[in-house]
Amino acid sequence: MRHAKRINHLGRTATHRKAMLSNMASSLILHKRISTTLAKAKELRKYIEPLVTRSKNDTTHSRRTVFSYLQNKFAVTELFREIAQKVQGRPGGYTRILKTGFRQGDNAEMCIIEFVDYNETYTGEEKKKSTKTRRSSRKGTKAETSTVVPAKKTAETVTEPAETETAKAEQPAESEVIEPEVVEE
Repeated sequence: MRHAKRINHLGRTATHRKAMLSNMASSLILHKRISTTLAKAKELRKYIEPLVTRSKNDTTHSRRTVFSYLQNKFAVTELFREIAQKVQGRPGGYTRILKTGFRQGDNAEMCIIEFVDYNETYTGEEKKKSTKTRRSSRKGTKAETSTVVPAKKTAETVTEPAETETAKAEQPAESEVIEPEVVEE
């Protein structure tokens, strides 16, 4: 039984595990996404989330504390400049683990760990959802609202091409433009 065994030692000594997590955290900060095994990703998530939380408060003490974990000044700079700005409003949960299947050689379960705010696929969909507004009144039926909206769109689309055609007619075509002649003496 594994009662109260909270740390997955990953089959490594303490110093090896510390160095490996430090390197993986630096790579994740610099590249925003890395591929690794599921067990390592779960341990990396526990390792990096407190560092990202600490980076929200940009003080010398917090920079030195984060550097003691990462041992990479470029990763610390990236974390405090870019990542901390993107996650400022997020109360936690800065990383996401996506399972990708099993490794060919030893059948280890593989995954991708990434920062949530840096995946354009998911963040683009969230922005679209947040722009929708919900009607608070139920006075109109859905059929009435759906017929009104296309009528306005078609009226706009009909007027726009007519305006563009008249604008094109006023401008001379490229072949009609007369270039001044250069006289050589």
